[in-house]
Amino acid sequence: MPPLLGQTTDQRIVHHGTWEHFKFIQKGFDGSPGVRLFYYDDTIEILMPGREHEIFVRTISYLVTTFLVEKGIFFQSTGSVTQEKEGVVSVQADESYCIGSAKPIPDLSIEVVFTSGSISKLDRYKALGVLEVWFWEDGVLRLYHLRDGHYEPIERSELPGLHNLNFNLLTRCILMAETDMGEAIRTFRRQM
Repeated sequence: MPPLLGQTTDQRIVHHGTWEHFKFIQKGFDGSPGVRLFYYDDTIEILMPGREHEIFVRTISYLVTTFLVEKGIFFQSTGSVTQEKEGVVSVQADESYCIGSAKPIPDLSIEVVFTSGSISKLDRYKALGVLEVWFWEDGVLRLYHLRDGHYEPIERSELPGLHNLNFNLLTRCILMAETDMGEAIRTFRRQM
């Protein structure tokens, strides 16, 4: 079921089932834009993001992409492409990036959280081996880096080139974009 026109809040369904159940449900949603599917630890999640969720995703993606382009850092944006480890995990991040070179699993996944806790999602990304996961939740950007098989909270990115990104500026511009996206972009470009 695609998101309703004008839907402002996320809709989330959680169901327990096997990998085989998940693949059956996934096939049923083929061609359904706006639906994100997740599987980990016998839990199937179906997410239909709302309007605010998508606004934040686009804002963060635009600002991070702008930084990477302006700083001359090689990247490949993989968006919300499905990342899977057969029989173990399937994830669709809100945005994801390979930094330095193209890879089958991105270096960075970004999640905008409205309906479910960010920390619980880290296990999914750990199973895939994603180096960094950033969560935008309640006006705060939280960063985690995979080290020795566990995610540790960090203040700055540890990915090549992104360690120079000013996260205070990024957060301020994301919040500013709620009322004026153009001014947020101009401010970010001037001050980065």
